Amino acid sequence: MSDKSPRITSKQIVSVLEKLGFAFSRQSGSHKIYYHPDGRRVVVPMHSTVILKPKTLQSIQRDANLSNDELKALLK
Repeated sequence: MSDKSPRITSKQIVSVLEKLGFAFSRQSGSHKIYYHPDGRRVVVPMHSTVILKPKTLQSIQRDANLSNDELKALLK
């Protein structure tokens, strides 16, 4: 299991979330809010070409119940 998170942008994490079944619900400023049918909620700061900070990505992964290995597999 890899400990290091990949360096990705908001657009990339949104595509991963959509593959997992999350759907866009609403937007609050520059933050897009996605919901999964099972009730999970993920907030993604949308700054399209900026790489997400590691702590922000970890928070998104925790909210989406997504490991580093799963994330890397879904990015391919």
